[in-house]
Amino acid sequence: MTHALVHLCRHGQVDNPEHVLYGRLPDYHLSDLGRAMADRLGEYFTGRDLTHLRVSPLERAQETMAPIAARHGALPVVTDERVIEAWNHLQGRVLNGLDSDLRDPRLWHYLVNPFAPSWGEHYVDQVERMAAAVRDAAATADGHEAVIVSHQLPIWMARSSAEGRRLAHNPLHRQCTLASVTTLEVTDGAIRFAGYAEPCRDLLPVKQRKGFVAGA
Repeated sequence: MTHALVHLCRHGQVDNPEHVLYGRLPDYHLSDLGRAMADRLGEYFTGRDLTHLRVSPLERAQETMAPIAARHGALPVVTDERVIEAWNHLQGRVLNGLDSDLRDPRLWHYLVNPFAPSWGEHYVDQVERMAAAVRDAAATADGHEAVIVSHQLPIWMARSSAEGRRLAHNPLHRQCTLASVTTLEVTDGAIRFAGYAEPCRDLLPVKQRKGFVAGA
């Protein structure tokens, strides 16, 4: 029997004063607060039985992984495209406020089907790629623990699938705050939800300290 815990970490806060939906765009790095969150995650995993580290190729995820890896110096870090942010047709646009790009009727056809969703990568495709990466991480860490640094929506899809939730959802109801840890237990390839933690809760703005918050 193979068995491992796989911790899915969302990256820390990103420096994004223009409030752009950055998606998979390059050159979006952690803010000062985001780096403090990453350091806190490094502390959180100190002393844990980690034997495998895996991370999205995007800068914000790589920078979040760095303090974790630094405290487990003998472990290589595997960059895995399967745990990247979800693709979104609206990336690069501003979707909030009076100047929201959603006021442009030319974009409305992306919003017709929230169940797929029509604005980006389908939920089922995210579940498939995340599950494959989680199983690979668990197989490598068999008998121990692994960390994967990824992004809010793919992590929520992995958890939703593990819990048997409907994939279509209200984004405001995702329990996946910045620098949070969603733990999955993998036994012989079967994935189940095992826990959720917010090591950086005290660092979050007060309005984000609810159990369910939105983000990117």
